[in-house]
This record gives sequence, C-alpha cells and structure tokens, in this order.
Amino acid sequence: MKRNLEPENGYYKLRAENIERLKELAAINKTTSILKAGKPIDESLQQIALLLPPAYQYPAFTSARIVFDGQEFRSNNYKKTNWVQHQEFETIDHQQGFIEVFYTKKFPDFDEGPFLNEERQLILNISNLISGYLNSVKGKQFFGVKTSPKTFTSEKTETSTSQITSRKLLQKFLNKSNINRDIYHDLMPFKVKEIMLVANLYDAYSIEKEGKFSEHVLGEYHQLNLTSL
Repeated sequence: MKRNLEPENGYYKLRAENIERLKELAAINKTTSILKAGKPIDESLQQIALLLPPAYQYPAFTSARIVFDGQEFRSNNYKKTNWVQHQEFETIDHQQGFIEVFYTKKFPDFDEGPFLNEERQLILNISNLISGYLNSVKGKQFFGVKTSPKTFTSEKTETSTSQITSRKLLQKFLNKSNINRDIYHDLMPFKVKEIMLVANLYDAYSIEKEGKFSEHVLGEYHQLNLTSL
C-alpha cells in the first residue's frame, strides 16, 4: 500500500513558512532595538545592514547594504549581483537613501524574482523604521538649535534664514506625526474583537474540560495591556 505523505509534506511546508516569518519578525524587532539605543546614525545603519541577510530565505548567499548621506554600510561578504531587492527611503528634508539586498547566486523565481512578497514587506518596514528614526534625529536637532548675537548684518540674515528653515522642517515633521496618529484613530473601529481558535477534537475536549482556558487568554490580554488599543 502506498503511504500518503501529503499531510506530512503540508506540515513541513507550514513549518518552513513559519520559520521564515519568525526570521523577518526578529529582524524588525532587532532593528527597533538598535534605533531605540540612540547610537550615532552611522553605527546604527551599519548594525542594521549586518542583520538583514539572516532574515532572508538563503542567509549564506545573501548580502546587503544601506546607502545614506554619501556613506555605504555593508554586511559581511558583501557582493553586488543582478539578483537584487531595492527599497528607497527619504527623510523629511528630502535627503534620500536606499537599502539593497543581493543574492549571490541564482535561485528559483517566486513573487519578485527570487524574492518573496513577505521579503518586500520586510525591507519596506525596515526602510520606514530608518526613515522615522532619521526624522526623529533631525527633529531633535531642530529643537536644540541655539543662536548667539551676531555682529554683521549678513550673519544675522543667515541665522534668520536658518531658523525659518528649521521651523518649516519641524512643522513638516509634526504634521507627519499627526497624520500617522489620525490614521490609527481612523482604524480603531476595525480593531480585532473576536479570535477564532482552531484545534483538533482531542485538544478542544481538553480545553473545555479544564475550564481555565478563558482565564488564561484574559490574563494574557490584560498583561499585554490590549484594553488600551
């Protein structure tokens, strides 16, 4: 009798997909931690470039770079090839940069050449994190602008122009923050209200018999402070 391996193959496929998603989530979490550490921009971008390859399907054959402000931050064993995923980002004062991830050998085509749609979302999310971080740094610099009395009229004019430019950039930064806040406010009516749990008959019986599952879920709910979302 021929053995049906379909369920087993489905299990391993699902497991592999979950591992990939966890790698991507880990990269986002690590990026957030790096940016929150408040280190210099060049050091932060270098660390992010190093963590990108492990988040992709074929880490051993992946390299990455981040280019910003005339500087290039590369991962280990960096190699530029034709198999590239490119994502640009821009700061509030229109200073541009980009992230590139390369495969160093040919792999089967998926959604975007050899890259997955989920990897596009990953590089997009990281570019948004970097952009927000750079805007935050620039905003803090604008708040910290100090002026001193000037002797010459030309220097006074230059200072005045610099202050006006800084105020405009700061206003743009605040406007962008308000837009993001309004977007989340508009999405509030669509927040998750019900969760469906899928279990086999034995697990479902065990859960109902114990009678403590709802308490466990509510405990996690309050521990994560989800009531404030």
